[in-house]
Amino acid sequence: MEIVPVGGALGAEIRGINPRDLDDATLAECMAALHEFGVVFFPGACLSPEEHMAFGARLGRLEVFPAARVMGATEPTFQVIEDGPDVPIAADRWHTDATYIADPPRYALLHAELVPERGGDTLWASTAAVFDGLSSTMQEFLIGLEAEHDSAPFIAGFMEKVASRVSEEKLAEFSVRMKEMFPPVTHPLVLHIPETGRRALYLGGDVMTGIVGLVKDESDALLSMLRARVADASVQIRWRWTPGDLAVWDERTTNHRNSGDYWPQRRIIRRVEVRGEPLVAA
Repeated sequence: MEIVPVGGALGAEIRGINPRDLDDATLAECMAALHEFGVVFFPGACLSPEEHMAFGARLGRLEVFPAARVMGATEPTFQVIEDGPDVPIAADRWHTDATYIADPPRYALLHAELVPERGGDTLWASTAAVFDGLSSTMQEFLIGLEAEHDSAPFIAGFMEKVASRVSEEKLAEFSVRMKEMFPPVTHPLVLHIPETGRRALYLGGDVMTGIVGLVKDESDALLSMLRARVADASVQIRWRWTPGDLAVWDERTTNHRNSGDYWPQRRIIRRVEVRGEPLVAA
């Protein structure tokens, strides 16, 4: 096995092995690399859906995605994310997944099925590196703050993506049930990561609607500043997919986004997530 860093702030390729064949000791090495680098890539893993799900289950209890729960799912399923001429791109903004639930996912595993001829990369940013780059005064101010996370922006994006395939009545029913099952929650703005001892900003993208205890203009200004830091290329990496690549990342210490530069070409990826434990505040 060879671990090759791919960026200055985060990211590493794991070469010479396939996720389907790992013994426990090698898996532990891979997890140590995941915690150190935030996101790891297995180029050309070419996992079947069953192998993909089985590998995810070795990392922890698999998550039933919130939208799937609303629609009645009780067992883990893939989120198959398909974009193309008739399906708008919906993940071209910085976020980490499903922060609007009480125990958000800890890890995500994304497998490339169909990639466009041009564009279609995924970008990751290290929110641990963003925190490290702040002044000590700002770090001390942020530690102990909490942010509210609301599912409403996710609902709006989800409904837009599926609008051409689902009736208005079904969409309205989905919206109501989603809000009932997942009311707004609060999470620490700065996390302690037990596996490494590092601290990381926990930024939920557009579902993170405000900082508890601040008035709106103060909250908006602070979130705008932090989001601008995530948009700094010095804390990012960019992965150019080939079919069969597998990416695994720590949802607590990173943000990610779709490059959004390939429409109207088709792109299909499948994702499964590992259920989180209660977040640890710094």
